[in-house]
Amino acid sequence: MTPVLESLTLIIESVPQILMGFGLTLQLLFLSGILGLILAILLLLMRISGSAYLSAPAMVYIYVFRGTPILVQIFIIYHGLAQFEAIRESIFWAILREPFGCGVLALTLNTGAYVSEILRGGVLGVERGLLEAGAALGLSKRHRFIHITTPIAVRLAIPAYSNDVISLMKSTALVSTITLLDMMGYARIVYAETYAPYEVFTSLMVIYLLMTWIIQRAFGLFERRMSRHIRQ
Repeated sequence: MTPVLESLTLIIESVPQILMGFGLTLQLLFLSGILGLILAILLLLMRISGSAYLSAPAMVYIYVFRGTPILVQIFIIYHGLAQFEAIRESIFWAILREPFGCGVLALTLNTGAYVSEILRGGVLGVERGLLEAGAALGLSKRHRFIHITTPIAVRLAIPAYSNDVISLMKSTALVSTITLLDMMGYARIVYAETYAPYEVFTSLMVIYLLMTWIIQRAFGLFERRMSRHIRQ
C-alpha cells in the first residue's frame, strides 16, 4: 500500500472514532449558544437602558470577556473557582465541580459578551427616521422597540451572529483541555494511539468544515426569510 493510500485510509478510519465526541460538541454548542444569547439580550438591555448603574457594569463585563483569551477564562473557571469555599458550599457547586458545567459556563460568558455587541450594532443600525415615523403614528417607546427596532436589528445582526456561532463551535474544542471528550478530545486519543497527527487532525478539520457549512446554510436561509420583504 502506498503512503498516500495509507494516509487516506487512516483519515477515513479516524472519522468514526472522532465522531464519538460529536454529541458532546453539539451539547456544548447548543447550551452555551442559547444561554449566551439570553445573557447577551440582558447585557444589551443594560447597555441601552440609559442608566449608568446598568450600562457601566455591562460595559466592564463585555470589555473583560472580549479582551481576554477564552482558554484563560476556561482555566480560571475550572481550576480557580474551586479554591473558594463559598462556591464549594453554594448551590452552584453541583454544576461547577464537573468539567462539563465549567465548559458550558465559560463558553456562555464569552459568547454572551460578543453577541451583546453584535445585537447592539443591529439596534444602532436602525434608521432614526423609522422610529420617528413610529412615534408619529402614536406608538410608545416600548412598542417602537418591539415592532420596529427588534425585527430590523435582528436582520442586521444575522451575518455577524452567524460568524459568532461558528466561532463558538470552534471554541468548543478548547474544553478538551479540561478532560472533556468532545471531538477534539477523541482526536487526541486517536493521535496518541496512531502517532499520525496529519491524518487524525485532517479528519477533525473536515468534520468542522462540514459543520461550518451547515451553520452557514442555516443562517443563510434564516437571513433570506427575514429579508424577504426587501427582495420583493
